[in-house]
Amino acid sequence: MDVKVVKTFHLLAKYGSFIRVAEETNYAQSTITMQIQKLEADLGVQLIERGKKIRLTEAGRLFYEQSLHVIQSMEQLQANLSDFRLGEAGHVRLGVTEPTASYRLPTILKRFISRYPKICVSLDIANTPALSERLLRGDIDVALCSAPDLGTELYFEPLFKEEFAVLLPEDHPLAGKAAISPEEIRGYRLLITSATCPYRRKLEVVLQGTGGIPIDTMEIGSMTALKYYVACGFGIALVPKIVLDPAPQGTTVRAVDGNPIDMTFGMLSKTPEYPQSLAAAKLMSFLKEELHAPSSMFM
Repeated sequence: MDVKVVKTFHLLAKYGSFIRVAEETNYAQSTITMQIQKLEADLGVQLIERGKKIRLTEAGRLFYEQSLHVIQSMEQLQANLSDFRLGEAGHVRLGVTEPTASYRLPTILKRFISRYPKICVSLDIANTPALSERLLRGDIDVALCSAPDLGTELYFEPLFKEEFAVLLPEDHPLAGKAAISPEEIRGYRLLITSATCPYRRKLEVVLQGTGGIPIDTMEIGSMTALKYYVACGFGIALVPKIVLDPAPQGTTVRAVDGNPIDMTFGMLSKTPEYPQSLAAAKLMSFLKEELHAPSSMFM
């Protein structure tokens, strides 16, 4: 059964005139007549009583009432498929690391959903190695993370840098200084994140230039929790500035003396031979615009 013919029947029921339906649809009257005759033949029943005024038979009224929701459903389906075809609808699985997930992404994602309300975005929050594996397995579509160890199937586009600062208790001996060097940090207990955390790796690289990681360290797996252990006087920490707005009560923030310490974050996806859905492509483009993506890329 042709949905267009069913729509023609509904117009005939509305206007009660073949001539009016022909004018409405820009078809010849004979075409409208043939469509209704074919519909009746397909159904095996008479749908209309022909005369000066077209009237529905009992079978016609039944068909009209029960086919109405079919027409509405088909129109909605066509609209939804059109949204998918244009990338206006779909489901995108976004992987993201902290602190981007908590501090940068919420307001950006709110603007994206406001612009594309029919695109559903689900978040998978994990560290960079885990997101790389999930991307390769196809568990996520794209990720916002630090630069990973790239394989032949991964593609990283840098978007922004996270700069570090020193967080320390207000009564710490170094709190009186305007800026603190990595060398000075070595003399005190250092709070560090887990071994798989990219921030920990960056910290290790920086401190290797001063003789290595201090012997007196305390590992805390959560960046959020780490701040409050500093506030309680357990030690000092090098953390991204973005997580220190505001800093916990009882702490103070100092700049890093000398060259700034920062990490590059960006968008990780599969290489171009693995095409993205249009919805994913729209999200990627939006994130690049919001995070001020540079043109350089790593593969």
